[in-house]
Amino acid sequence: MAALLRRLALLAGLAAPGLANASFLSGDALDTAANVLAWVVIVLVPVIGIAVFLIIHVLPEKIAEKRHHPQKDSIKVLCILSLFFGGMLWPFAWLWAYTRPVGFRSVYGTEKHEDYYFEMGEKARAGEVPPAEIEHLRHELQTMASKGALSPKLKRLLDDLDAIAAAPPPVVSEPAPAKPANAPAGGGA
Repeated sequence: MAALLRRLALLAGLAAPGLANASFLSGDALDTAANVLAWVVIVLVPVIGIAVFLIIHVLPEKIAEKRHHPQKDSIKVLCILSLFFGGMLWPFAWLWAYTRPVGFRSVYGTEKHEDYYFEMGEKARAGEVPPAEIEHLRHELQTMASKGALSPKLKRLLDDLDAIAAAPPPVVSEPAPAKPANAPAGGGA
């Protein structure tokens, strides 16, 4: 009997399609919603798509800058060229940003872009770099100088780092203990 009632309820539901509505909107509200959706699809979706495309295309450049890649300028040019070639060069820029050139260190004595040394030099002048790191920077710059790959700006930076390393560390004196407020002024007991 229960099975018969279920079958009758199913048939009644199938026999009454006139009661179902395909949309919760009707009339002018449906037309307005369709117009708004059309404008969103025509205007907003392409603008967002272009913005996402551009953001993704500058990622290799940003990664190369963050990692102080020695050839970050070339990676930037490849990203720009990739925009003109429809993104076909972008995977190469992405891979290049994450790799270090094999022979770069052997030729130039470093795996970092010059901007890294200038940034660290500014921090060293401000006293924000520990002496061990200053010594490491000096060693890298001296290695680069021995290979003849030191620009005049980097030579000045090396001289500045030598001066910072040769300067004695600042002496931090402890303040004198304060007199208690109830102590006699003459110093007697």
